[in-house]
Amino acid sequence: MSFAATWWAAVVRGFTESQTTAVPMPVLVGIVAAAIVLSVPAATWRWFGLYVTFVHELGHAYAALMTGRYVHGLRIGLDHSGRLVSSGRSAFGAAWSGFWGYPAPAVVGLGLIASFTAGRAGAAMSVGAVLLLVSLIFLRNITGIAVALCSAAIAQALVLFASPTAVNYVVLGLGIALTVGGVRDLVKLVGVHTRRRHQLASSDAYILARTTGAPSLLWLTGFTAVIVGAVSLSAWLLWEMFRLTQ
Repeated sequence: MSFAATWWAAVVRGFTESQTTAVPMPVLVGIVAAAIVLSVPAATWRWFGLYVTFVHELGHAYAALMTGRYVHGLRIGLDHSGRLVSSGRSAFGAAWSGFWGYPAPAVVGLGLIASFTAGRAGAAMSVGAVLLLVSLIFLRNITGIAVALCSAAIAQALVLFASPTAVNYVVLGLGIALTVGGVRDLVKLVGVHTRRRHQLASSDAYILARTTGAPSLLWLTGFTAVIVGAVSLSAWLLWEMFRLTQ
């Protein structure tokens, strides 16, 4: 069997098999602590933040594709900056695409956590492996390509070689880490609008305000509502999982 056939069989297997892994509270606390360590200290955030930025920009990209916009390219900077260039005739499409950057990490985190609690972590990993490969066509700079290749390679290795239990733990840990990273980025964005207004030009809320005429506060409120909702639902899913396993 060729490598491509083996890979595809592994991807399909993620959808056909399900497995639930019980997570004791001490282990869950340890996973949450690890997610915080990835997202809060500057030393670790310097690297994990690049992945969160990648997810942020993919949120813009796939939201643009949902409304029929054409994605020209995506760039990621080592300073965690990102830029997506897309075009289309619909003003709604531009606003929709512009909105789904900051909420994307928390929403993806919720999806991963929900997949884990439903015993479908393998399916989530298979979807991620495919989407990360497809996303390579969007990248237009070395940093972005490196982040995408590294992410895609890890996802393919997990799909091909990891045990279902290992995949479950990775999906859970990544879901929590993305959720924490999404909250961190939101706090940073609010800081730009309240304390570092000289950086406003880089804010999605500011860009949306300029292009739509709706105030930045409206977009910030929207980001916050989606992220807080995703975090709350993620926490509830984890609590229910723990409660039902006792």
